[in-house]
Amino acid sequence: MAFPDIASDLKSAMPDLRGRLLGNESLTPLTWFRVGGPAQVLFTPADPDDLGYFLSRLPAELPLMCIGVGSNLIVRDGGVPGVVIRLAPKSFGETHVDGDVVHAGAATLDKRMAETAAAAQLGGLEFYYGIPGTIGGALRMNAGANGRETKDVLIDATAYDRAGNRHVLDNAGMQFSYRHSGADTGLIFTGARFRGTPATADAIRAKMNEVQAHREMAQPIREKTGGSTFKNPPGHSAWKLIDAAGCRGLRLGGAQVSEMHCNFLINTGNATAHDIETLGETVRARVRAQSGVELQWEIKRIGVAGDADH
Repeated sequence: MAFPDIASDLKSAMPDLRGRLLGNESLTPLTWFRVGGPAQVLFTPADPDDLGYFLSRLPAELPLMCIGVGSNLIVRDGGVPGVVIRLAPKSFGETHVDGDVVHAGAATLDKRMAETAAAAQLGGLEFYYGIPGTIGGALRMNAGANGRETKDVLIDATAYDRAGNRHVLDNAGMQFSYRHSGADTGLIFTGARFRGTPATADAIRAKMNEVQAHREMAQPIREKTGGSTFKNPPGHSAWKLIDAAGCRGLRLGGAQVSEMHCNFLINTGNATAHDIETLGETVRARVRAQSGVELQWEIKRIGVAGDADH
């Protein structure tokens, strides 16, 4: 499916734009599932000022969203209408330490931020070593692992609004809850500051090794997957509910519930986004029928269904 070409009109309206603006650009290679249709417009800003300039001149009626490395994302087969912004590591992936504060751009991999903190002998951020996403995604969904969450370590985050204005949100302003931030969904995060705790290099490395060992033992990290599919309902583990409903290994088209960890869905090689999302909904229905618990998606799903899905 191809969308009407609006990229050239946008370029004409933004003569000082320095970033990369592409029309009908495939998002498939930008997601871990390796599925999905195109973005009507894909914009990669050159730096924060370029992002602000773009946003300030973007027509208000155009839909807009931002993606990271696509590690927790299903792009539907029909693609994404409007504008998709992707922050590149080159411009938004810098990290540095100032005292006990770690600065990280929104395109920084969570794992890299943990490594930056470790090199400065700052602990408390080791849990990021096992999260396969970016800082921008961590801010948007209060990412966590191994008993800690982003809300436990964030000082503040920088973001741009739809009009191109820059904002700084403190921890309370992020309105964090379990796997969620209540901050305005129109904000695009560009960076954040985190508080570490001085610790010995050996103690930090031991925790990071523990995080990595747990992931390799318990999660299908070498498959085309999207991480944890469903949030853990209060008082329950999502994977246990899925297992009890008989869904471990369940297949639909090219999609499969992981045998290793049944809160992970896998593209076995030729899955469509429709296969993966439908399999997820099938799992939700079976869990609801078996236990009465309504699983909520943790993976973000964006875009429109493909022609074959109707």
